[in-house]
Order: sequence, then structure tokens, then C-alpha cells
Amino acid sequence: MTLDLNSLLAILAMAAATILTRISGLVLIRYVEIDDNRRTAIEAIPPAVLMAVIAPTAFATGWAETLACAVTAFAARRLPMLASVVVGVATVALLRAAGL
Repeated sequence: MTLDLNSLLAILAMAAATILTRISGLVLIRYVEIDDNRRTAIEAIPPAVLMAVIAPTAFATGWAETLACAVTAFAARRLPMLASVVVGVATVALLRAAGL
């Protein structure tokens, strides 16, 4: 396997952009006053990202996956992110075992 210079530069540029984005967010948040509206918006980000990741699965696969996505969406409103993912995985496993 070979790696040409353009691919290496692209990988390094993407890594730098990712790192700079993360660091700049941590630095800039120090200068922002977080009121209730902003806190609510920030707390809505993890469930929104989770739904963006699992939504294509809900529409492109069978009933077990679709129902598990719905259960995960409901769990994400009440539970922490990791617990929501565990609930979703367990649900799809149980539904597949049940033959759905």
C-alpha cells in the first residue's frame, strides 16, 4: 500500500481542522455567558446528533431496526447518551431474536 503526498496532505489538513475546531470551541466558550436558552440549545445537541446517525438506518432496513430507532429516540429524551445507545442496541437485538 502506498500513500501519495496529496492524500497525506489531505489527511493532515482534515486533522488540523478538526483539532482547531475543537480547541477554538473550548477557548471561545469562556467568553460566552450561558443563560437558560443557550444551555437548553447545547443540551439538545447530543440527542440531535444521535438521531442524525441512526435515522438512515430507520429508513433503509427492516422493522426491527425501525422500531429500535424509535425506542432510541424516545430514550434519548430521558436518558444520557450512552444509556440511549445501549437501549437501542438491546432493542434491535431482542427484536431480531424475536424474528421481526
